[in-house]
Amino acid sequence: MDGRAEDRGRVFQASGDQHITEHHHHGDGSAGPGGPDSVRRPAVGRPPAVLRDRAEVLARLRASVAGERGGEVFVLYGMGGCGKTAVAYTLFQLATGEHGRVGLWVSASDRSSLRAGMLAVAADRGAGDGELLAARGGLRPAADLVWQYLDRSAEPWLLVLDNADEPEILGDGSWLRTSPRGTVVVTTRRSAARWWPGAELQHIGVLPRADAARVLRDLAPDSGTAQEADRIAERLGRLPLALTLAGGFLSQQVLDPWTMETYERRLDEREGVALIDQGADPLSQEDPRNLVGLTWQLTLDAFEARGLPEATALLRLLARFSSEPLPLSLLDRAEIGAVLPRSRCEAALRALLDQSLTELVEIGVRCTQSHGVLLDSVAAATPADRVPPLDTTAVRLLDAAVPAVPDSGPYEPRYRLLVPHALALLRRIGDPRTSGDALAAVTRLSVALHRTGDYQAAWETARSAGDLGERRLGPDHRLVLAARSRAGRALFRLGRYAEAEQLLGRIRTVQEAVLGADDPDTLDSGHGLQLVLGNLGRHDEAVSVLRSTVAGRRRVLGPDHPLTLRSRASLLALLPAADIVAEDDGALLSLPEECTRVLGPDHTVTLGARHNHAWTSYRLGRFDAAEQETRQVTDAYLRRFGPDHVVTLSARQLLSRTQVARGHVAAGIEIMTDVVARREHSLGADHPFTAAGRRLLGEFTSGRGRGDGA
Repeated sequence: MDGRAEDRGRVFQASGDQHITEHHHHGDGSAGPGGPDSVRRPAVGRPPAVLRDRAEVLARLRASVAGERGGEVFVLYGMGGCGKTAVAYTLFQLATGEHGRVGLWVSASDRSSLRAGMLAVAADRGAGDGELLAARGGLRPAADLVWQYLDRSAEPWLLVLDNADEPEILGDGSWLRTSPRGTVVVTTRRSAARWWPGAELQHIGVLPRADAARVLRDLAPDSGTAQEADRIAERLGRLPLALTLAGGFLSQQVLDPWTMETYERRLDEREGVALIDQGADPLSQEDPRNLVGLTWQLTLDAFEARGLPEATALLRLLARFSSEPLPLSLLDRAEIGAVLPRSRCEAALRALLDQSLTELVEIGVRCTQSHGVLLDSVAAATPADRVPPLDTTAVRLLDAAVPAVPDSGPYEPRYRLLVPHALALLRRIGDPRTSGDALAAVTRLSVALHRTGDYQAAWETARSAGDLGERRLGPDHRLVLAARSRAGRALFRLGRYAEAEQLLGRIRTVQEAVLGADDPDTLDSGHGLQLVLGNLGRHDEAVSVLRSTVAGRRRVLGPDHPLTLRSRASLLALLPAADIVAEDDGALLSLPEECTRVLGPDHTVTLGARHNHAWTSYRLGRFDAAEQETRQVTDAYLRRFGPDHVVTLSARQLLSRTQVARGHVAAGIEIMTDVVARREHSLGADHPFTAAGRRLLGEFTSGRGRGDGA
C-alpha cells in the first residue's frame, strides 16, 4: 500500500485483525502545507507610513519594473532592522500600482515557507492541481515547475523573496533564477557576493540624520520638536526599526502621553532596548524580526546551530565596546583567547560580516564597526555568567593596545580611535576590580595621546575616565586621582593655565593626604604643577614644587630613573641661569651627558635635557654653543615627532633666537614666522604659546631685542 495524505487528510493502514494506526502530520506553523494565504500581498508587520530617503536605490529598482523589462535580480542586504523589507514593500506597491505588474511576495526565511510560497506562485501563474500535487509529493522538481510557469507568464511580474537570511536554502533546487518575464528582489542579511552570483547587490543602511528625525515626526507629529526628534534619532543610531518602534510607542500612549523629551530621558536612564521594543503592536503576534531586542537573536541561534559559537562570542565581545570604528588590530591579539580561540577569530569575524552584523571601514586604519542598538541589544541579552570573562578580556585587549610606557612621538590615529571604546568599557563594567584595571588602561591611553600632541583628546579622555571611575571606585581612589591629574596636565598643554593650576593643586593635596608626599603619583602631579606655575609667572612657587619633586623622585625611584632625570632637566629650564652653574655642585650643567650614559642619546628625556641645556647656554650668552646644540635637537625632533609637534616648535623657536643673537636676523624671522603659523594651525590663535611666539616675532621684526622665554 502506498497511501499519501495532503493538507489535513489522514492515512489509515490495516493488517491482520484490522488494527488501525493513525499518523498525525503537523507542520511547523510557518506556512501551512497548503501554502500561504496570499502571495499577491506583502506579508509585512508594519508597512512604512512614508519611506524616507532610499530615493537612489528606489530609482534603480523602479527602472527594472518599467515596461516589459525583466531578467534582473536585485539583492537588498543589510543588518536587521535597517528597512530592507520596507524598500521591497514600497517597490512592490509601485510595481503593482503604477506599472501594472503582477506582484508576488514569498517568505524565504525557512525551507517550508519558501517551498510552499513558491508553489503558490506557480499556482497563481497557472499550474494545475495535478502538477502541484506531484511537486509537493516529490514526483517532479518543484523549482523547475515554478520557473516554468514564471517564464510562461502572460503578464510581467515582480517577485520578492523576503528574509532570505539562509541563502543555502535558495540554492537547494535552484529556487533563485532569472526570467525575461520579471524581476526578482531578495532581502537578506547575508552580504557575501558568493551567495548571489549574477545579482546586483544593494546595501541598505541606516537613514541620514534629517530623514531619521522625519520618521519620528511622521509617526508621532505632536510629541515634540524637530530638534528633539533629531536627538532621539541619533540616540537610536538612525535605525529604521528602532525609529518605527519609538514613533509607535509615542503615538499609542493614551492615559499619560509621553513627550519626546520624556522618551529621550528614559532612554538615557538605561532603559534602552526594553523601552524601544514597547513600541511594538501589543495585539500582534510577537515576531522577533520586528523587535530590536530579538531580531539579531535569530542570527545568533543560527551560529550555534551551524557550529559557529565563536561568532556569537565575538559579537558579545564587540558589545563591550562602542559603536564607533574599532581597529582590527585590537582583536588580533593573544588576549582574545579567553573568549574564543585566536585561530577562530578570522572565521568568526567573516561570519559577522556575512550576516551584516558588522562591517569593515577604512579610515586610515582598518576597522570593524557595528550598530549601537545592535550592540546594546546583544549586551543586554548576554547571560550574566558570560559577562565577567568578556569584560576582563576586553580590558586586556585594550591594555595590550596601549604602550606600557607611552613615549613622545608623532600623532597616532589609532589612539584616538580607541578612546570611545575605552570609555564604553568603563561605562559597562560593574565589577570594581575590573573597573580599576580598565581605568588604569584608559589613563595610560590619555598619557599616550598627550605625548603624541593630541592634547584635546587626552584631556577629554582623562576627564571622562575620572568621572566614570569615581562612580565605581570613589573620589579618593588612587586610579581616579591619577586620571584627574592627567586631565590637569592636558589642560596645561591646551593653554588653560588657571584651570590646570587649580585642578593639579587640589589633586596633589588629596594625594599627599591619602597616598603620601613621596608616592609616585603625588610626585607626578607635582611635576605637572610646576610646569603650570612657571608659565603663570610664579617662579618661586614653581621652583619650590620642582625641588620637592626632584628630591622625592630621587628617594623613591632612584637618581637614574627617567622620571627623576626628567624633573632635573626641568630645573635647567626653570632656574635662573646664574643659579644653574652652582646647582647640585655644578652637576646640573652636565645632565645631558648623564642622560646619554644612563638612557642613551635618542631617549626622549635625553633630548629634553639637551634642549633645556641649549636654552641655558643661550641665557648665559654662549650663542654659538646654543645654536649648535639646538640644531642637533631640532633635527632629532623633526625625525621623531614631525614639524608640528609642540616640542619641535619650541626647539625651532630657540633656534630662531640663536640666529638673531648671532646677527642672522632675517633667518631668525623666517624660522619664527613659520613657528607662529604652525602654532596657530595646531594650537589655535589664542593659545599662550602662539601669543608668546607672536610677541617674540614682533620684537625681532622691530629690532627691539631677543625677547624672553623659550
